[in-house]
Amino acid sequence: MTKGKLLVFSAPSGSGKTTIVKHLLSKEDLNLEFSISCTTRAPRGEEVHGKDYYFISWEEFKKHIKAEEFVEWEEVYTDNFYGTLKAEVERIWAKGKHVIFDIDVAGGLRIKSKFPNETLAVFVKPPSVDELKRRLKQRSTESEDKINMRIAKASVELATAPQFDTIIKNYDLDVAKEEAYKLVKDFISEK
Repeated sequence: MTKGKLLVFSAPSGSGKTTIVKHLLSKEDLNLEFSISCTTRAPRGEEVHGKDYYFISWEEFKKHIKAEEFVEWEEVYTDNFYGTLKAEVERIWAKGKHVIFDIDVAGGLRIKSKFPNETLAVFVKPPSVDELKRRLKQRSTESEDKINMRIAKASVELATAPQFDTIIKNYDLDVAKEEAYKLVKDFISEK
């Protein structure tokens, strides 16, 4: 099987990475497919199993860990585990496509360390922590406690930015989308 490229987009919640990833997926010339992660958390809003995430039980998640079937996995928040199955990456590569990830910073860095030559790791930086909090509240999908937990985690995540290949500063979403497109286009064009 021919290996495609791996495009990792990581950031604190509310930074705009999901919007940027969706924009890139809409660009047919990039030949991308979204890597669907497994999670033990419950669906939020209108999330769909098999499209947004594979929603699985903690017991099922443990079986995958024991069988070493994850490329990466992490307890992102207490009792909320996330991971990328090796089979998911292989499924996308078998279609001749490049894999794009919308993933937490620890998982993104793990993928980069396992596939250093095939991976472009991009950190999406928000304008400020205050702006992050405003965006998370605007979503209206989580409690105040969950939002505060995400904001506390954001400072730690922001400190990892220099470990990524590049940083996109999302002060203006249209500019950030265009910058992401150019970065991905250039990276997948490399041999």
